[in-house]
Amino acid sequence: MDDRKINIKTKYLTFLISALLFLLFSTQLSVAQTTSDTTQAQFGGPNSVEGQLYEDRQSKASFGVVPYQKGYFNWKDRVREKHGLSFTLDYTSAILGATNTMNNQDIFASGAVRFFGIWDLVGRKSGNKGSFVWKIEHRHKYANLGANKTASEIGYAGLILPTLSDIGLRLTNLYWKQNLIQGKLEIVAGFIDVTDWVDVYAFASPWNGFFNLALATGSASMFLPDDATIGAYINAMITKNLYVIAGLSDANSISTDPFKGFETFFNDSEYFTSLELGWIRSQDRFYFNNIHITLWHVDERKNAGTKEAWGLNFSASHTFELKWMPYLRAGFSSQGGGWFLQKSVSAGLGYQLKDELSLFGLGFNWSQPNEDTYGEKLENQFSTEVFCRLQVIRNFELTPNIQWVINPPLNTNADQSWVLGLRSRIFF
Repeated sequence: MDDRKINIKTKYLTFLISALLFLLFSTQLSVAQTTSDTTQAQFGGPNSVEGQLYEDRQSKASFGVVPYQKGYFNWKDRVREKHGLSFTLDYTSAILGATNTMNNQDIFASGAVRFFGIWDLVGRKSGNKGSFVWKIEHRHKYANLGANKTASEIGYAGLILPTLSDIGLRLTNLYWKQNLIQGKLEIVAGFIDVTDWVDVYAFASPWNGFFNLALATGSASMFLPDDATIGAYINAMITKNLYVIAGLSDANSISTDPFKGFETFFNDSEYFTSLELGWIRSQDRFYFNNIHITLWHVDERKNAGTKEAWGLNFSASHTFELKWMPYLRAGFSSQGGGWFLQKSVSAGLGYQLKDELSLFGLGFNWSQPNEDTYGEKLENQFSTEVFCRLQVIRNFELTPNIQWVINPPLNTNADQSWVLGLRSRIFF
């Protein structure tokens, strides 16, 4: 990359950060001076380390603790309160069966063990915490093909359960998070997962939400770097209800070889950038009542052979009576970027069951495959997904799932496919 291009990128990033800080300090300092709430806000989605730890703690409140586990979970609570250290070890697995596959492979199964946590090291009492965040994983398959291969085997342009692959040991998060102005400003930097902050909503996590990526982050139309990408995000409340999230990260990250990112970040200089402006009802329910627009851009990636691309995503979701949550989401991408969809529109709803943790989800998606990615113009595709996440006991979730894919464009032998799945998660 020539010096001129690097200078343009540097000026763009400097302007973006300066504008963001100006907006924040000019509109928010008065709010910070009058608030006494030191609760740390959650800018990220349910897939983030902090989001998942929070959700897991809620299950204890609703279900109590199995007797033999009581001492262990009470010990974890004491460690969190005394030392600011929260962590979880969990195991997620899934098995899927599909009809009308292309290569006579109709069973897909994978598992993943994860160890993640957050350690609040500075500023715990001030409300301006500085925290070390980590997540490491091992992903493996049980059948000939992992769960993430379901989409390609039925000819669907996209991904189903992309997190459950057979990639092996990998890094997802290793970064520092700093809260300022009583949690109204959040800065993260290090090895990050951009889906923790970009285009989030309540069902964005493939670990406990929808299986189909078109119903998750970016609507499968947004380029997403691999996890453990070197980068930084600045997240800020501009007013009581308006927020902005801006970030830059390495577009060529490799989660199984994360430290190679220092070479690709500084030498290749091919980046993914995003800017999101949104409205929320309150910061403590960041992804439940949320309307936002996300603008993103990815550079040409010479080694990957993909063109420069940009896109726009829209999301609106609202919770009624703490039970019902309808949503409408859409994404558009210019041709290029090496991603799946050029246009994608989704709608559906969620319903929280009586235990306040079990969840029913329904989603519909229409999408147009990216012509540049597949090398030809493909027909539009449709999909419907229904899942019911059941909190069986305090630390065990079971999620049956049904999907109906209509007109999978890469499958010339079938005009539809049914996918039945069962996902489980246990955590300690």
